[in-house]
Amino acid sequence: MAETPTARSSESRVQRLQRLRRAVETSGALHLKDAADLLKVSEMTVRRDLAGPEAALALLGGYVVNAASPTGIKYAFEQEIDQHTQDKRLACRSAAASIKEGDTIFIDCGTTMQSLADCLPEDMPLSVICYSLNVVTIVTRRPATQVMLMGGLYHPSSQSFSSDDGLSYLRRLGVNKAFISAGGLHWTRGASCSNFHEVAIKQAVIATAMESILVVDASKLGSLKPAFFSDVSSFSRIIVGGAVPSETRKHFRGLPVEYVTGAA
Repeated sequence: MAETPTARSSESRVQRLQRLRRAVETSGALHLKDAADLLKVSEMTVRRDLAGPEAALALLGGYVVNAASPTGIKYAFEQEIDQHTQDKRLACRSAAASIKEGDTIFIDCGTTMQSLADCLPEDMPLSVICYSLNVVTIVTRRPATQVMLMGGLYHPSSQSFSSDDGLSYLRRLGVNKAFISAGGLHWTRGASCSNFHEVAIKQAVIATAMESILVVDASKLGSLKPAFFSDVSSFSRIIVGGAVPSETRKHFRGLPVEYVTGAA
């Protein structure tokens, strides 16, 4: 049975880091929120602890990992694939239905976008711009599909690439529809994600695409992640998969939000 000690207000930074190291050794990666809950401190306190000298841990993509061997990020990404799978697929099927033959589309990174790539209309001629391994692996197997992969430095946290050259390349392309993912969507704080390297890419394609479509599952509504990238009003459509309480829906009234529910 996992150890779940209760932190005391007098617990030192060294003691907190020792407990985090034990947790990371067990799980491979620990989400920032879970780390804060474990220590009974704020997420900001965890961030400060990790930023100090000799932490031996690092915060990557919203996860606490071993700084010397951050392989836990891959584990965390693969675990996320199974979270809210049905709701993601509902949203992605609705989003994919808007794609027309000959469209040039941008597919963001993340587990939701992997589902969107799976939902693309079969045998429809398309041009697809992407920057993540999980998406490019799917779209390169499609017939009649021209794939444009933005390269650069590889980020295991989201299995994606980033570079200044990639951004310049993206800005030169004509994009009919950009399908954007988010780790959080808040009615006043906008759309956000966990990985700061994604921000410039998302902002660039939102600025250039004819339509920017945010695709999320219901769990993302009301959530806020560290890396803000867009106001809610920037999107042509916001497609939400899964049941959303009326109390949450009222905050999004007047916005182009589509709620998709039903069997996957």
